[in-house]
Amino acid sequence: MKTKSLVAVAAASLALSSCYSSPPRQLPAVQQGPSIEGAWVDPNGIQSTFQGGTFTTRTTDTNQILASGTYMLVNDRLVEINMTSLVRNTRQKVNCALVTPTQLNCTSDSGAQFSLARSNV
Repeated sequence: MKTKSLVAVAAASLALSSCYSSPPRQLPAVQQGPSIEGAWVDPNGIQSTFQGGTFTTRTTDTNQILASGTYMLVNDRLVEINMTSLVRNTRQKVNCALVTPTQLNCTSDSGAQFSLARSNV
């Protein structure tokens, strides 16, 4: 009878130990591409801001909004902007490529091209 009890206890111990797992291992951090969040400036000094999916362009002297809209990251190097120009009262789609962490090269749906440089402001 003692042998049966000993075998039962051993089997129960083995079953319980197989349920125990080691502490979860740490997964490597996900590498994210460069961010476009923040202030950017064009060669004429016009300030653009990307923040939380919202895009705005303002004059440097009066801080008046020239254009506003939304943006979406297509991938880690391509940004799609849907904006409304308050000056021309038109809507435009603009695609921008992040060619370096400090430079965006953009083309509007009408074919106009421009560049934005990351601003220190």
